[in-house]
Amino acid sequence: MATKRTASFNPKTFLTQVGDGKTIIQCRKKNHILYPQGDKANAVFYILEGQVSLTVVSKRGKEAIVAILSPASFFGEACLTGQVLRLEAATAVGAAKIVRISKAVMINMLHDEPAFSEVFLTHLLARNIRTQEDLVDQLFNSSEKRLARVLLLMAQFGKEGKPEAVIAKVSQEKLAEMVGTTRSRVSFFMNKFRKLGFIEYNGDSHNGLHVHSSLLNVVLHD
Repeated sequence: MATKRTASFNPKTFLTQVGDGKTIIQCRKKNHILYPQGDKANAVFYILEGQVSLTVVSKRGKEAIVAILSPASFFGEACLTGQVLRLEAATAVGAAKIVRISKAVMINMLHDEPAFSEVFLTHLLARNIRTQEDLVDQLFNSSEKRLARVLLLMAQFGKEGKPEAVIAKVSQEKLAEMVGTTRSRVSFFMNKFRKLGFIEYNGDSHNGLHVHSSLLNVVLHD
């Protein structure tokens, strides 16, 4: 069914309301799987609250984190380009609120609503820039700088109204996978950041991890 264009269409309102081909998923438990690797690709997802990790498992069973996504991010959009099966798994890092939009509805909205198309295109461009930055980060920066950058990104540093934030509990094993280093190195740098006052956490991170904007000094320092 085609969607009629309306002058008063608001993309943000559309993304927060349930409708035909559109549902809201409440993730209340840890590691809620939104879709597994190899699942049928028939919908696009949008994060309203929380964070989502995208992971890939090799044939040998080795897992790698492709990305950690924050609110206002789309994912699963490869289904729009003909992807039949998911190449990655999507998992809510902690409590999260996710919108699931069927492929058919998504295509209609992109075709009929220019305002929505603009929001989606902005997302794609931002994701492309982020991917390039991740590649440069992996190729040229030390594991210490990469860890600092991951923490800043998870805290949504730089986004309007969020100069500092508390990150939900995340294991050092997960951080090591994201950074591309060992757990012992992550532990060493986390303790270093804490002693320097860049972050606050109690070791096991049960109460979350508070990231201060001063952590940016690690990334900018040569």
